[in-house]
Amino acid sequence: MSTTFTVDFFCSVDGYGSATGWPGYWGKEGPEVREDRVRTFAQDQVLVFGATTFRLFRDFVVEYDEPYYASMNELPKIVFSSTLEEPLGWQNSTVLNEDAVVAVERLKRTTDVPMRSHGSISLNRALLAAGLVDRLEIMMFPAVTGRAGEAALLHGGAELDLELVESTVLDGRTQKLVYVPHLHGEIPEGVGPQRRNAV
Repeated sequence: MSTTFTVDFFCSVDGYGSATGWPGYWGKEGPEVREDRVRTFAQDQVLVFGATTFRLFRDFVVEYDEPYYASMNELPKIVFSSTLEEPLGWQNSTVLNEDAVVAVERLKRTTDVPMRSHGSISLNRALLAAGLVDRLEIMMFPAVTGRAGEAALLHGGAELDLELVESTVLDGRTQKLVYVPHLHGEIPEGVGPQRRNAV
């Protein structure tokens, strides 16, 4: 028995997951982006969160009206936290007060239900570095947030080689890129620019 773990990340072109003063989706949402989210969260899966993202989404699903929030409410959820206690204020949620890397490695071996984590920067950075992420789904919106940007998943994290398995343009402007990540190892011989032979 085994399953897959997907990291799902929204970002600007310069790699930031959010930005001060910018609205959700950087104001670039469209019907195809929303349809993609509906399809994504209609799947049978367990949602995995760090504590900060869990708290944010717990509020979002009450305060905002997105067509996929009902599915998120119904799906089972795990939140890794040493401070949150049940009841968690979001239905179908369970708190795990343990090391996320150890727990996800165990869960991947002992369940066949796919797992997905959206946002949760520190958590997913650690899981990527541990080689536990099977799919990295990046939704890249047409915005450069520059100094306003924050929550960059890939800045300062592990070095990765990415195998592109899917590429879609949504609403004619937003890129959905799906990768299989591999921890970067030794560089093979013969790649990159080659030096001229000395005369």
